[in-house]
Amino acid sequence: MTVTDLDSLRPPVPQRDGKRRRRKAVGPDWVVPEAEFTSYYGQNIVKPAPWEEEIAIYLFFGGMAAGSGLIGAGADITHRHSLRRVARIAGLGSLGIGATALVIDLGRPERFLNMMRTAKLTSPMSVGSWILTGFSVFTGGAAALEIIQPWLPRESWWRELVDVSSIFASAGAAFFAPPLAAYTAVLFSDTATPLWHQAYREMPFLFVASGQGAGCGLNLLLNRPCETAPVRRLAAVAAACDLAADHMMERRLGEEGQPLHEGRAGTLHKAAKILTSIGGVGALFAGRNRAVAAVSGAALIAGSACTRFAIYYAGLASAKDPVYTVRPQRRRFMDKLAQGRSVTEPGGQWPEDSIF
Repeated sequence: MTVTDLDSLRPPVPQRDGKRRRRKAVGPDWVVPEAEFTSYYGQNIVKPAPWEEEIAIYLFFGGMAAGSGLIGAGADITHRHSLRRVARIAGLGSLGIGATALVIDLGRPERFLNMMRTAKLTSPMSVGSWILTGFSVFTGGAAALEIIQPWLPRESWWRELVDVSSIFASAGAAFFAPPLAAYTAVLFSDTATPLWHQAYREMPFLFVASGQGAGCGLNLLLNRPCETAPVRRLAAVAAACDLAADHMMERRLGEEGQPLHEGRAGTLHKAAKILTSIGGVGALFAGRNRAVAAVSGAALIAGSACTRFAIYYAGLASAKDPVYTVRPQRRRFMDKLAQGRSVTEPGGQWPEDSIF
């Protein structure tokens, strides 16, 4: 045995008393204690997304801009010029606020321009950058034409050119509006954040309906009731779809959706459902009452904002708690064993209770 100068620093070895201890008898009912969900050295198993609250602001205003874009296109088809004007300008304003929040989160504007250097169809962020650019071009063009049009003579060829261009601008904004509201849900679902990843089926429907509700609410606030009859009906449909998608998401997530009912996310989620319900019912029965329409519009806007922030905070909370990472993995592991498949075999099956 090698002896060094460091041996003197070691604590003395405790001496045995010479008696051997017998192993305690184990009864037939003894089981292994329930495993606790912990992580190595107290660290997260999944790294939370590095997105600040500016991303939630972008989600809200981007959805509102998309909803206003669809309303502007519908107003152009039905020749509701006052509604079209307000919807286009409101959509451009919402888009400007959302894009500003996105640039603030990126840190520097040139980072967004760098994403435009390539187009990668397998990347939700790359596709979303092009969707945002396309919607911005058509929405900005439609708003500019709306401002220029009253200053042109009715019988001039400039006026005819503006009228034709306005139709194409409305069509382009309507084409890019639904993808703009939905791609952020796909982007969230593509991350490793447990709640966002598990809600990949319902979240696009929830985001589109919520964004459309916010757009309807904004136009109910800014327009006269005589112009907003289609908007009120659309607001009721959007609110119903929002609540239905949210309910199906909660039902399918089960215990994995617990962060939606706890803490700040739980408060916002409950407020979102209440405000969306009030806004949808109020818009349906508002008629030409300006006050009721305004209150319903404000409720829809607030409900949409609460929905986006609730999803944002719940996702971050699920990433910080290892239970929401381990539990889905264990469930998939047991499902594969029950089906007689290898644990490392890829693939899965759609839940039987899903309607999608």
